[in-house]
Amino acid sequence: MRIDKFLNSVNITKRRAISEDMCKSGIVSINNKVVKPAKDVKIGDIIKVKYLEKIETYEVLQIPTTKSIPKSKKDEYVRRIDV
Repeated sequence: MRIDKFLNSVNITKRRAISEDMCKSGIVSINNKVVKPAKDVKIGDIIKVKYLEKIETYEVLQIPTTKSIPKSKKDEYVRRIDV
């Protein structure tokens, strides 16, 4: 699954267009490499999202098979890592 679709489907971003713009701006990285919106996400990847004042880090646990998942099931797909 593409990184922009993944961020949207696991409720890290509200819309895919936002996650696509974040990737194009160099805010999103996978395994410490800045990625484009079309980069595929695999189980075990470490995703970093660099906001203005903080960096959020997630580990991919599972790839969703549907377009979106309920917010209550977010923990089944990504695990937030506190640095």
